[in-house]
Amino acid sequence: MTSLESPYSAVALQVHCRAVNQCDDEAARQRMLESIARCQGQILSSKSFIKTFSGDDVRLVVLPEYFLTSFPVKESAAEWISKCCVEPDGAEYEALSKIAEKAGIYLSGNLYETDSNFPELYFQTSFIIDDKGDVILRYRRLISMFAPTPHDLLSNYLDVYGEDALFPVADTPLGRLACIASEEILYPEIARALALKGAEVICHSSSEVGSPLMTPKNVAKQARAYENMVYIVSSNSAGIGDIPFPAESTDGHSQVVDYKGRVLAEAGSGESMCGNAEIDISAQRRVRAKPAMTNMLARQRLDLFSSTYSKTIYPRNSLFDKEALNAPNRDHFLSTQRVAIQHLKELGVLPKED
Repeated sequence: MTSLESPYSAVALQVHCRAVNQCDDEAARQRMLESIARCQGQILSSKSFIKTFSGDDVRLVVLPEYFLTSFPVKESAAEWISKCCVEPDGAEYEALSKIAEKAGIYLSGNLYETDSNFPELYFQTSFIIDDKGDVILRYRRLISMFAPTPHDLLSNYLDVYGEDALFPVADTPLGRLACIASEEILYPEIARALALKGAEVICHSSSEVGSPLMTPKNVAKQARAYENMVYIVSSNSAGIGDIPFPAESTDGHSQVVDYKGRVLAEAGSGESMCGNAEIDISAQRRVRAKPAMTNMLARQRLDLFSSTYSKTIYPRNSLFDKEALNAPNRDHFLSTQRVAIQHLKELGVLPKED
């Protein structure tokens, strides 16, 4: 286990996302680099202000989902790859690494990434870059409605990367860091898998509904934090511009939740650094090590659930047909979900039709 630094401040930086859907390929790449440069200015100024205001040293910054591109609307996989998917050693990662190094922070975010092992596909990837500018963690989103995931080619993905790549955790001076992408916060199994691999801080890049009501994701953030005794640093977009729906639909609620499920800080609407709070890993570890009713990790009896989780609902390897990899489209994902619904009927979870 890496030796810890003293308590530090984490920021869920709420930034406006500029969509690239209406750009040509060249303009899209230029806009992405401009967005990164803009993030650099906001990160450096936020770090300086928080230090001046509270004396806290910002060591971790989480950026929202879609902060570079927004999401594909009508684009095919090939068109999306050409327009805005980032190569693992590409210019965009290089620019992000320079920010982390210059600011002396660990930087997390989420983007669309290519993979030379599967050139027909892209993956929605959450990353963590350390304060030396090295990418120390890549997490490929596992549950998505319309984007390819490692589960859609699981056998081949495991052949290339192994099981450790599915739920990566990085041991750092800031604690053991991990990532969850967007709506995956709604799936308890993902956070639990990361916690059981030692995760202490989960970086959650999101682009979600802005509402004065309690939203599903905000409920889930507190629940996942409490039931796994983890910090969650959750960054939402401050609206998405240059895309044909109301820009501020996804805005607000960037927040830091502690290992007791308490919201320590939360941003309102618009671009904001207000979702920042102190992370104290030493205190968290002391609580995790105490015998108590509230020690949710130590009270797990996982063997009770092994038969339940051995059942198949959503089929793996759905993008392979006779060992050939198929480029995904929306119809494919809808038809695969229909198969999953049929599995639920066969298992008795849903009633069978008469």
